[in-house]
This record gives sequence, structure tokens and C-alpha cells, in this order.
Amino acid sequence: MGEGVARASLLQRLAIQTSERAHADLLRRTRTVAHAEGPWLEIGDRRLICFCSNDYLDLARHPQLIAAFKRVADDEGVGSTAAHLVCGHRREHAQLEEALAEWTGRERALLFSTGYMANLGVMQALLSRGDLCVQDKLNHACLLDGSALAGATLRRYPHGDAAAAARQLAGDPQAAALLATDGVFSMDGDRAPLRELAALCRRAGATLMVDDAHGLGVLGPEGAGSVAEAGLGMREVPVLMATLGKALGTHGAFVTGPAPLIEGLIQFARTYVYTTAMPPALAAAALAAVRLARTDGWRRDRLAALIARFRDGATQLGLPLAASDTPIQPLLLGDAASALAAAKALEARGLLVGAIRPPTVPAGQARLRITLSAAHEEEHVDRLLDALAALPRAIGDRPV
Repeated sequence: MGEGVARASLLQRLAIQTSERAHADLLRRTRTVAHAEGPWLEIGDRRLICFCSNDYLDLARHPQLIAAFKRVADDEGVGSTAAHLVCGHRREHAQLEEALAEWTGRERALLFSTGYMANLGVMQALLSRGDLCVQDKLNHACLLDGSALAGATLRRYPHGDAAAAARQLAGDPQAAALLATDGVFSMDGDRAPLRELAALCRRAGATLMVDDAHGLGVLGPEGAGSVAEAGLGMREVPVLMATLGKALGTHGAFVTGPAPLIEGLIQFARTYVYTTAMPPALAAAALAAVRLARTDGWRRDRLAALIARFRDGATQLGLPLAASDTPIQPLLLGDAASALAAAKALEARGLLVGAIRPPTVPAGQARLRITLSAAHEEEHVDRLLDALAALPRAIGDRPV
């Protein structure tokens, strides 16, 4: 036998890439939370007010969700023990799917274990090699990954530019086409131009898919989301995805739409077919969250008032606000070092805010991603504004 082939070491290459990221102030790190209570988190020996959670309606610790989870866990155990199509699909899953379809005004819904898996599964089932997938440049990573998994041709249009999306579709008029967009963009907090995109898809014969992870529960009548807020139904938006782990305070995701779509996903979405179903107790908790999100309109009213209070205060301070009226309130600071320094300064004052840096956002657009929740009090928002006002001018006066 001769000498071994001189291959590059995959682990060594990964270590080098990680080191390069660390040198560029782009290294990601986990933080262990010992206890959470409302907006307060205990991390190490400190108690911080959290402004980076997606628990927009303050449902994650609601007694009704906890009671539903405990009741089903006591009766049925924790794990579902199998994939949906084997023996993992329980009564609680079916009840939740029915409630989600009814809430969003669609024929059927299908549960997935995570939002990432939902988007991968939808695109892998719908798209084939040679098809066209047109996407907003600021779409969530899983939408981009989904088109790559399917082997479709991906074309991205400038953020929120429906006219540019039309040109992308017109460039390949014969290909079967999916136009996919976030409803509310996770790092910017603004909305997609859904009415314009729906009209475009109707003219161009394309299918419109909306990822409403950050709109469901927060926007629209009864919190039915950004699609409902835009007055669009199943005909205009036949593929609607949203998550259960943000405004609904639980975990998982779903896709909803016409019955043929859902039946097709059951047959062909590999991320549905080949994975264990979510715990039935979790589905029961999510069902309780759906009911509360629909009926507790005061939660959205409270959230809207807190958002307005924050934006008014930030505007008076001359802070670099993004154009968002949703719970996601980015402060655009530019470079990664400034975002990190600002986050550390806020933490020193007892506030936990996420510093978002490339590659999550484009180069030169690092930011503080502030998120508000119905769990916050007005005094918490005022405390945040005071801390932001005290940031060094080199951090706080960056242009938008």
C-alpha cells in the first residue's frame, strides 16, 4: 500500500474558519439562561431585562399553556414516539391543525417540528430542477436553503421591490415559478408588499408563498397575521407558513393552504415524512396559545402601545431607527464592533439586547435587534431608552 492521499482536513478547515470569524468580531456564542420569569432572565449571577425574545404576546409561561402541557403529558407521556405517518400523529396534533387552518382561513394545516423544516419541506415538495424560485434578498435563510435543496433556479430581488420581482419572473416566463417572501422580516421588522406581490403572481402565473413567522399572532384580525392584515386569502396566498415558537410561545411550525397542497406535502415533504412528530403535550399547549392569541386582543393593544412608546422615545433621542412598526425594532449601527460594544454597554446596565452581525445581516449593516413583548412594562421601555441615550456618541449616532 502506498502513502495516504494528502487531503485537506475538514476539521482543520472548520477550525480556521471559526478563528477567522472570531478575529472579525463575528463569533457566535451561546448563553445559558438559568431561569426566566416574564421579561427577566437569570444568566450567571445577574438578572437582566430581556429585549431579544420572540415571545411577543407573553404566552410562553401562561398558566393555561402550562396546564394543557401537564395534562397531556400526564395522560400520554412526553414523546410522540414516531413520525406522523407511523403512529406519532395524535389527537392533539389533529386538533391543533384544525384550529390553525380555521384561524388562518384555509382548508387544512400540517404541523412540522420546526419552521426551518417546514420551509425546506415545502420547497423540496413543490420545486424541481429547472423551476424558478424568486425571493426577497432579505428572506430568512431557510427559504434560501429550501430552493437550493430543491435544485431550482434562485433569483433574488432587492428588498421589498415588487417591480424587480416582476422582472425576475419575466426573465423565464416558461418555468414553473414560486415567489417566496417573509411576511415580516426577522432582522428588519418591516413588512413585505404582499398585495403587490399577490397581484404580480396572479399576472405571471406564479405561486406565492409567505413565511409569516413574525406576523402570526401580532398582526391582522384576531392576530391571524400579515397575510390576513393585507386582506389576502387562500386564493392569493396558497402557501402560508408560520411558527409556533414566537408569538404563540411554544415550539414547532405549520403550513396551511388548500387541501391538495397539504395532501401533497404529506406525500412528498421529506422533512415531514422522515422525522418524529412533536410531543402531543406541546401540541396541546400550542392549541391553548392559539385560543388565547385570538381572544386576548388586549395583548396586541399593549404591544402596540409599547412599540409606539419606544419609537417615540428613540426618535426624540435621534437614534438610528429602522422603518418598523412591529415588535422587531432594529437600531442600525454599521460595523460589528459598534454593535458588540453597544450590546455590552446595555448589558452592564441590566439589559439584554442582541447584537446582530454579518453573515446574518449584510456587511456594514450590523445592528442591535431590539424586540418588544407584551410582558414588558412601560418602565422597562423607559429604562432601555435611558440606557440607549447613555451610549457613547461613537456608537449611538451612526446614520441609518
